[in-house]
Amino acid sequence: MRFCVPRCLAVSLAIILVSSAAIAVAPPAEGDSVIAQSLAQMLQAARTVISNNQELINNPDIGDKHLTGQVVLDQAIKSYANATHRDPASTDPNSRQGQLMRVMMDAIKAATDDNQAAINEKGTGFKGFIPAVFARLVSENFNQMAKGDAEVKVTAPPELVRNRKARPDAWEAEIIKAKLLDPQWPKGRSYSAVVDTNNRPAFRVMVPEYYAASCLACHGAPKGEMDITGYPKEGGKLGDLGAVISIALYH
Repeated sequence: MRFCVPRCLAVSLAIILVSSAAIAVAPPAEGDSVIAQSLAQMLQAARTVISNNQELINNPDIGDKHLTGQVVLDQAIKSYANATHRDPASTDPNSRQGQLMRVMMDAIKAATDDNQAAINEKGTGFKGFIPAVFARLVSENFNQMAKGDAEVKVTAPPELVRNRKARPDAWEAEIIKAKLLDPQWPKGRSYSAVVDTNNRPAFRVMVPEYYAASCLACHGAPKGEMDITGYPKEGGKLGDLGAVISIALYH
């Protein structure tokens, strides 16, 4: 059985590298844009690991998959390093970037370890532990662990959001509509601004992600047909905006 696996959104790991210059100018190393970029890249790298292991996760004949949080994190770090030519372990652990990267890595481990029972359930095929679910769980863990210093959310145009927790807030919805969905907006370019959020100034970044061919099994045509997860397909097309990684760094 071919499972719906959104590898499509993983390709934006390269896009964010290309578009990093389009993010607001910030000082090197500790700049907000650098921090936001690195967090998005690590989340994307980990999500790609889960995507690449869907066949293993959904194999009903295997019990223990040996796909622990540490295994997923190790593979994500390798992917991140290959794509960025940076070792996250080399970041100063006392810097804000180092501290938030550590939180992101801990969130990745926790999201995987907390779902070991489902991942390793023998006799069950589709587990529902798909990349989109994984990314939401990582984001929720990150937000709790960061204790108000930063927030991460994977959202989308409102009509594409399947989980209410991922709905864009008013600012995100406006940026998606006015910027990221604008046909004149350069493909792959992130948007950033300093915005009052939750009564605090925050550097906010919106990283667009687009449908690739593998996305369309769940998100393509015919619109309204149920996909394997039980949701109606959106009728999306190749290259359409499918998701946005939203990051807020509070000051």
